[in-house]
Amino acid sequence: MSIQRGENGLVRFFKWLWQGLERTIFVGIKFTYPSRFVSPMGFLGMLTFITFIILGITGALLMFYYEPILDRAWDSVKTINNTIPYGFHIRNIHYHASNTMVFLALAHMYYQYFSGRYKIRNEVLWVTGVILGTVTILEAFTGYDIIYNERAELAISIASSLTNSIPVIGPQLREMVFGAGFADFVLRFYALHVFILPIVMLGLMAVHFPRFLVFDVPMVMAVAGMIFIVAGVFPVELGNKFDPTVPPDITVPEWYLTGIYAFLRTQYDKFVTGVLWPGLFIAALAMIPFIDRYKKLSWKDRPLITAIGITSLAQIIVTTYWGFYIDPDFNKPLLDRIVIDPILFYTVMLLLVPLSFGFTYMMIKLAKHFEELNKKEAAARKAKGTTGLNISIKWGWWLLAVLLAFQVYLNIAAYYAGINGFKNVQLFIIGLVLVTFAGIFHLYRYLNEQVKKAKPMAKPAPKEPTPRPVIEHKEKEAEVKPVVEAKVRASTVDNVKSPVTSSLPPSTQPSSMGSNPNPNPASSIGSNVKASGDLSDIV
Repeated sequence: MSIQRGENGLVRFFKWLWQGLERTIFVGIKFTYPSRFVSPMGFLGMLTFITFIILGITGALLMFYYEPILDRAWDSVKTINNTIPYGFHIRNIHYHASNTMVFLALAHMYYQYFSGRYKIRNEVLWVTGVILGTVTILEAFTGYDIIYNERAELAISIASSLTNSIPVIGPQLREMVFGAGFADFVLRFYALHVFILPIVMLGLMAVHFPRFLVFDVPMVMAVAGMIFIVAGVFPVELGNKFDPTVPPDITVPEWYLTGIYAFLRTQYDKFVTGVLWPGLFIAALAMIPFIDRYKKLSWKDRPLITAIGITSLAQIIVTTYWGFYIDPDFNKPLLDRIVIDPILFYTVMLLLVPLSFGFTYMMIKLAKHFEELNKKEAAARKAKGTTGLNISIKWGWWLLAVLLAFQVYLNIAAYYAGINGFKNVQLFIIGLVLVTFAGIFHLYRYLNEQVKKAKPMAKPAPKEPTPRPVIEHKEKEAEVKPVVEAKVRASTVDNVKSPVTSSLPPSTQPSSMGSNPNPNPASSIGSNVKASGDLSDIV
């Protein structure tokens, strides 16, 4: 990356900084900046890392005001939410970025699973990715527990009970993680959330990330914008402060833990439902690269592995929904409203296996059929010269101008929403600003590519012929020409007059050019001419 004249000062500064980092580990990772739109499915891991950075920045800001003390934790979060300038914004962004990171990590894992990327000598990356996803869920879990509201108290009680149910090491592990009581756990969870687990995640990322990464600016802005939009539409609630003297309301954990919560609500053995089943699921995911022996990568060519993945997804979706569901009949006792019938629950889990396998094989057949149709349609479009949706350069620039004007309007609207106290509206509008910027960036990139294609290819300038040494050639030709002519004349005389010259006495026979002692070509020519004249007189 070289610095060129005429470049913007900011661009020159970043190039200079990048050159200074060439010998560091960070620059050992090669970033690719796409010049056109590419599917984000291929770099979901990079987008997950971007949300991790957002969490780090917002979390560091929240640390200035949060107090990890049992009786002051909830109050400090309330102060951040209601009193601290932009505290509402930072807390909402942090919360929804946490959910986004968990979602993107799961989406990234299943995309790699169905695309078979782990088969390209990526077994280590896959195993570290499964561990990283598990640690990500633990990081999110410790984050919403340190608020210490009623919801956090439920999650902490369940986690402590599950840890204690582990054979042999359970009680010791519980005391190490949770401490001697509620007074200890807040500080310990705070240390896990802001220091220990992030260090573990960074170490796993250093092993998990490949050397070549895709950094698509519009998609990064779009993901950040969606976090802001969701934060504006669904502002996070503070919840009720936990009071041991007041019976808590019915609550459920976060969406990424409601599946385990559904298993626990069947009132089967806690260790089996809350520890063993999730542990076996994680171990099975980690072993998939060593079990999959198919030669091809596409999910359509690996029916058994695809069916297993579809089954796991179906069970996750069903248990997640079941974990959220609470019987709305208030006339029933609280326990009856929460408990899930184990026979019905596990029957549904078993029925999902054949249904998922049948659905998988049906989808494979349909996918192959539509793939053939798409090939024919693509060939037909290519023959007609149409390649899909194309925006003319003129209309593209007009659309870009409209988006820029809309961007200015959104910035003004965000400013007035903020000064009027509409914090969630301001978050929503800022999200629209980021998404609009993503659209502007992508449209400009597209138009720039179209302009380059529209420019006629410049013909290469014809090469000038290399000048030849005319003078030297002529001089050489002048020197060689008399010698050649003399040789031709001598050979002609010898061939034609050979009978006559052979009958002459030796003293009168002409000397050959090779035996002439005179090295001068001119004298040789003269003697040949003289000999020719003598022969004509004799004849």
